Amino acid sequence: MAKFERDLSVGSVPKLLISFALPLIVSTLIQNLYSAIDLVIVGQFAGTFSLSGVNNATNIVNLATNCAVGFCAGATVLIGRNLGAGNREEIKKTIGTLITFLFIVAVVFTAVVQFFMDGIFAIINTPAEALPEAKNYLRISAGGFVFIFGYNIFSAVFRGMGDSRHPFIFIVIASVTNIVLDLVAVAWLHMGAAGAAAATIASQALSVVLCIVYLKRSDFLFDFKLKSFRIYSDTLKNLLKVSIPTTIQNIITTLSFTVILFVANQLGVMGSAASAIGGRITSFAILPVISLGNAITAMCAQNFGAGKSDRAVRTMWVGLGMGLAINIVLFSAVQLFSAQLSSIFTSDQELIASSVMYLRTFCFDYLAVAVFNAFINFALGTGKTLFPSMVSLCSSVLIRVPASYFFAITLDWGLYGLGLAAPIASAVSTLVMIGYFVSGYWKKQVAVK
Repeated sequence: MAKFERDLSVGSVPKLLISFALPLIVSTLIQNLYSAIDLVIVGQFAGTFSLSGVNNATNIVNLATNCAVGFCAGATVLIGRNLGAGNREEIKKTIGTLITFLFIVAVVFTAVVQFFMDGIFAIINTPAEALPEAKNYLRISAGGFVFIFGYNIFSAVFRGMGDSRHPFIFIVIASVTNIVLDLVAVAWLHMGAAGAAAATIASQALSVVLCIVYLKRSDFLFDFKLKSFRIYSDTLKNLLKVSIPTTIQNIITTLSFTVILFVANQLGVMGSAASAIGGRITSFAILPVISLGNAITAMCAQNFGAGKSDRAVRTMWVGLGMGLAINIVLFSAVQLFSAQLSSIFTSDQELIASSVMYLRTFCFDYLAVAVFNAFINFALGTGKTLFPSMVSLCSSVLIRVPASYFFAITLDWGLYGLGLAAPIASAVSTLVMIGYFVSGYWKKQVAVK
C-alpha cells in the first residue's frame, strides 16, 4: 500500500470526514484563489472592461474544465470502489485510461476554442468594449487546457486513494506562484487579462509537475511509463458509464451559466462586471460545501465497495449537518458584508452597489445547496450517476435559465432577479433528491455493480 492510501471504510465517520474534507476544502478555496486574484488584480489595475472580459472568457474555460471534472469525478468513484474491494490492477487501468483519454480531449478542446473563438463570444453577446480582453484571456487559457485537466486528474486520483492532503500542499505552492506572477504580469507589466491568464496557466502547470514528481517518488501503483499510458476498452466503458451523466450535467450546467451570462450582458458592461464579482464571491462561499461533497462521494464509494451501505448513509448525514452549519454562517456573512466583499474587487461605487444587489438574493442558494449537495454526492458514491446528474441538469436548464430571464428581463428586476433564480432552482432539486433517498431506490443501484 502506498503511503498516501487511506482506508475510509473503518474508524469514526465524523472524524474521518472532517480530516479528509478539511484539506479538500482549503485546497479548493486556494485553487479558486487563482480566479479571484485574477479578478482582484485585473479589477484594481486594468479596469471594468478587462474585468468583464475575464468574466466572459472564464465561462468558456469553465465549460472545458467541467468536462474534465465530470470524468475525474467518475474516476474517483471507480478508484474508491476498487480500493475498497482490493482490486488494485483495475485501479492502474483506470488511471492510465483516464490520463490518456483526457489528454486527447484537452488537445481537441484547445483546437476547437482557438478556431471558434469569435463565434463563441458573438453567441454570448460579449460587450464590444470587453471583447479584446476576453479574447486575450481565452486564447492563453485554452493553450493551457492540458495543465488544467492534468491537475483535476491527479486530484481525482488522490481523492479516490483516500488522500486529500497532498493536493492541498501542491495547490498552496501553485497559489503563491500565481499571486506573484499576477502582480508582475498585470500590475507591473500592464498585460491586462492576458497577463492574468498566463499567470494562472503557469501556476496550474507547476501543480501538475509537482503531482507527477511526488507520485513517481512514492510507492505508487501507476509507474508513468510510456506503455502505461493507454486506453483499456473495458475500463473506458466503465469510466464512461459512470462519468458521462456527470460530465453531461457539468457541461449543460456550465452552458446554462453561459446563458445566464448572456442575460447579465443584456444589462450592459456594469451588469456583466457585477455578476463577475458576485459570482466570484459566491464561488468562494459555496466551495466548502462543494469540497465536503467530494469527500462524501469518496467515502461513500469506498464504503459501498466494502459492502458497508449503513456507514455510507451515516457519512451523508454527518456531511449534511457539517455543510448546513458552515453555509448558515457564510449566508449571514454575505448578507451583512456584501458591500465590503465587493469592494475587494473594485473601487467603483456603482459597480459595488450592483454587486450587492446580485448577492443579496443569490446567497439564499447557499442554504439549499448545503442540503442538496449531501444527498447528490451520496447518490454519486453508489457509482450510478444517471439520476442525480439528470436532477442537476434539469434544475439548471428547466428552472434556473428561464427563471433568470423572467426575473431579470421580463419583470425588469435586473441583477436582483438574476440572483433570485439560483436559490429557486436549488430548492426544487433538493426536494427531488430527498424524495430519491427516502424512496430507497439507491439500494438497488448499490446492489448492481
